[in-house]
Amino acid sequence: MKVLMLNGSPRIDGNTTIALKEMEKEFLKEKIEVEIIQVGNLAIRGCIACNYCYKNDKCGINDIVNEISEKFKTADALVIASPVYYASANGTLISCLDRLFYSSHFDKRTKVGASVVVARRGGCSSTFDELNKYFSISGMPIATSQYWNSVHGRKVGEATQDLEGLQTMRTLAKNMIFLMKNITNGLMPQTEICVLNHSLIYMKMLK
Repeated sequence: MKVLMLNGSPRIDGNTTIALKEMEKEFLKEKIEVEIIQVGNLAIRGCIACNYCYKNDKCGINDIVNEISEKFKTADALVIASPVYYASANGTLISCLDRLFYSSHFDKRTKVGASVVVARRGGCSSTFDELNKYFSISGMPIATSQYWNSVHGRKVGEATQDLEGLQTMRTLAKNMIFLMKNITNGLMPQTEICVLNHSLIYMKMLK
């Protein structure tokens, strides 16, 4: 099994990395492959509504989003992590996610999703909710923890002092492992084909 992690922080090895690394330890214990991709420090533009993805199954802007899409397609789970800016996720990450989820038309219903947010103090709940919407609109099972998935810290390294937050990350990873293993051994959920991908429905309406 494999877990793909998207780090939405512009800081290399910052507090968001600390949160993801705490989760990674639990995955590695179960011999689950982990790949962390830093996207918060990149120049990723938003969707331009060109509808190139409708005919080509990939974004018309050929950058790292298409690379992530291929990795997401073969992954068993996706973790999206972001620092909190004005009670919202990093704008670069949102541009990436908008294009990633809109342009990728493969079935995501058996992929476990989890979001992680990092803040000095406030804005975690609204950011957590914002990121989870990408999973819920795609029919993905969303992993939870013993508390909302957040870690606190402002200066680089302060997240290591948030013992409860780090425990929340470990519990989140363990819950993801439980879901992934059961989905792998289970059956595919049944649903109507027409509602599998909201982007395809929208673009068919444009024809």
